[in-house]
Amino acid sequence: MEEIKGIVDFMVEVEKLKSIERQTKPVGLDRYENSAEHSWHVCLSALLLKDFANEAVDIVRVMKMLLIHDLGEIEAGDTVIYSAETEENKQLERSCIQKLFRLLPEASREEFSNLWEEFEEGVSPEARFAKAIDRVPPLLHNIHGEGHGWKKHNIAKEKVFAFNGERISKGSNLLWREVESRLNNAVQSGVLK
Repeated sequence: MEEIKGIVDFMVEVEKLKSIERQTKPVGLDRYENSAEHSWHVCLSALLLKDFANEAVDIVRVMKMLLIHDLGEIEAGDTVIYSAETEENKQLERSCIQKLFRLLPEASREEFSNLWEEFEEGVSPEARFAKAIDRVPPLLHNIHGEGHGWKKHNIAKEKVFAFNGERISKGSNLLWREVESRLNNAVQSGVLK
């Protein structure tokens, strides 16, 4: 009975992810996306794009990583990716993750902790692909939203191309080529400067 209580408590706690506002607006909407919406979007995207990964991936592992990778934002919040990966921010996320996962039965706690760390390290084929997929929706939001996030945070095109090209191409060269083409169109149209 204690195990199911912990799982239900965990389910209640992760609801808080719905209140974490991200830095981009969903395509066609004039509001900011929340982190739970982002988690759904990247999972569906990974499922659809799995055949374009550079290496064979276990899509279930990828989707698990994508479902849990942002749970640390419940306490750390969402920050602009181009300046967010500070040690202080990562520690805040890690602390939140550890607190959340303590609610789970030991086997789930260990599995989720390992998957979260694997995503953070970005070394396995699954983690590289998950990190690639994680970058695509915010780019599409900006491309189809007049570059709202890039303009708000004064993000230069060189930074957008360098950061995303490296991360996305590690997981899927074909996906990066498609996204790069769309970014080039955004530059030509003046959306990305």
